[in-house]
Amino acid sequence: MKEMKGAKSKTSSIIMEDTSTVSRSGDRGLKLHETNVVVEQISSPLRKDVVNRSSFTMRSHENDEIDLEGAKLEKDRDKTTRSNRAFKIQNKALLSGFAYCISSCSMILVNKFVLSSYDFNAGISLMLYQNFISVIIVSSLSFLGIVSTEPLTWRLIKVWLPVNVIFVGMLVTSMFSLKYINVAMVTVLKNVTNVITAVGEMYLFNKHHDNRVWTALFLMIISAISGGITDLSFHAIGYAWQLTNCFLTASYSLTLRRVMDTAKQVTKSGNLNEFSMVLLNNTLSLPLGIILIFIFNEVEYLYTTPLLRLPVFWLVITLSGFLGLAISFTSMWFLHQTSATTYSLVGSLNKIPLSITGIVLFKVPTSLENSASIFFGLLAGIFFARAKMRERS
Repeated sequence: MKEMKGAKSKTSSIIMEDTSTVSRSGDRGLKLHETNVVVEQISSPLRKDVVNRSSFTMRSHENDEIDLEGAKLEKDRDKTTRSNRAFKIQNKALLSGFAYCISSCSMILVNKFVLSSYDFNAGISLMLYQNFISVIIVSSLSFLGIVSTEPLTWRLIKVWLPVNVIFVGMLVTSMFSLKYINVAMVTVLKNVTNVITAVGEMYLFNKHHDNRVWTALFLMIISAISGGITDLSFHAIGYAWQLTNCFLTASYSLTLRRVMDTAKQVTKSGNLNEFSMVLLNNTLSLPLGIILIFIFNEVEYLYTTPLLRLPVFWLVITLSGFLGLAISFTSMWFLHQTSATTYSLVGSLNKIPLSITGIVLFKVPTSLENSASIFFGLLAGIFFARAKMRERS
């Protein structure tokens, strides 16, 4: 009897050791087989319960490992999805910004090439042709259902006509100034627009700017004055047109918001998207452009100039029309992908390569003082954009 009790106690100790070993080791199949053999030899319910609990613990442990691995896989998938989305958004922002920079720079350079290199003396006609191309393209896209535009009603035209007059004046004065002034000085003098706009916002909308903004505006004025004094190709008529353009551009930006709010109320949908504004501006500019062509007597020039008989010249001015519309589309695309502050900052940075390219392509005579003034004005524009970003934030 003592020997049998000793054998039973030894066997139970073997079972406990085996079950503990099974829970700790990874050789689950072999240990479970050994335990089942011992159970078959000893028919105690207590020992069977011990073995069953140990096997249940092992199964639950396996399930926990599977759940943990599944959770890790889900997390990895979520991280991969998020990184792919961020990469796609960043790529779209970079692509839209690059397209906007290329189209805006190309438009100014092509206009300068047409007006100066070809010596084309009909800037209003060039503007009219470019707007006509924009109307055809946007109308075609609207007819095909690719974009949506608001129908042109008399109520909408009456509301929009005052701001359209300013828009046409802005385009015409830009053409005239480009004919006489080099591209680098045009970009610097355009900074005066920011000064006029800031003053207009203060008096019309009671908007106050911080010291950084006013410092940047002061630097812009200094750079414009010093650039004009040191400009070796200074042309008084060109500078007068450009200053007029600055006033009209500032007036356009100040009045556009109010007119947009009023125009939305007279549209059928109660909204006015960017494509509708492009179509509205360019369509209304056509009759005004025709009137200005007769006022500035460009009709006689168009009859006599041999440029209109050159297919290459028609190709260039048609390209300028497509670029004008491309600026509208790429600017809307870039604004949709980023923010207004990023848009303004990129626009300021865009002036640097534009100025350098304009000086190199058109062989503009310059001096060290004039180059320093231009570079100083471009930096002031960047400083102004950063100051506006901080002010908005």
